[in-house]
Amino acid sequence: MYKLFVLPLLFVTFLYSSSINPTAYATLGDKIYNNVANIKKLTTIGDYYLYVDDINDYLKRVREVKQEGLALTDNSPLKAKKDYLNKLRKLSKENDYYTRLAQTSLESSMANGDSLLFSKIINSGLIDTKAHKKEILDYYFAHSKDINTSGVIQSYLDESEALKRKREAMYKRRMSKKLREEQKIKRLRERDKERQLMLEKKLDTEVKKKKLEIRKEQKEELIKSI
Repeated sequence: MYKLFVLPLLFVTFLYSSSINPTAYATLGDKIYNNVANIKKLTTIGDYYLYVDDINDYLKRVREVKQEGLALTDNSPLKAKKDYLNKLRKLSKENDYYTRLAQTSLESSMANGDSLLFSKIINSGLIDTKAHKKEILDYYFAHSKDINTSGVIQSYLDESEALKRKREAMYKRRMSKKLREEQKIKRLRERDKERQLMLEKKLDTEVKKKKLEIRKEQKEELIKSI
């Protein structure tokens, strides 16, 4: 009996876990649910102490709406589906608000040289770091002594190092190929030079031999004429 009670309980716990999102209106819902952990990180940033209660309230409502979404089926009343959609739309606006707030914080941190806020914001998951890669790296190189490289910065540095090694390997391959080609050309030139010398030597030998034959003939003709 105990096992029969535990199994459904475990199933419900699994069903409502953060790794599962409702299938209803997934395009809108996934954006909200998948960003929950990132928005929660804002509560650990000192600059957001005034927003902590609002963020926690938002997270609580997201969890509640998510449970409603998970409970929906194809046979659920149309009103329940519309109510869920309207709640998603409201949460979506709040989600976008916190995303814009993070973007504003990034810009502010770079303008004011606030490296601590800068590091926390770029690692929050709320910033499109690919779109802002240049600004992030420019700020880092200008304030590298004040910044912990873990997270986004380290991934950029690792990527840069990997790219550097790749370029070095390509350069070595090109140089190795160039060296092989130069050595091949050198060998061909040396072989051609050797052949030329052998030809010249052969011609010189034949010329000398011909001269000797001519002299011999001349000598024989001279003897006959006496």
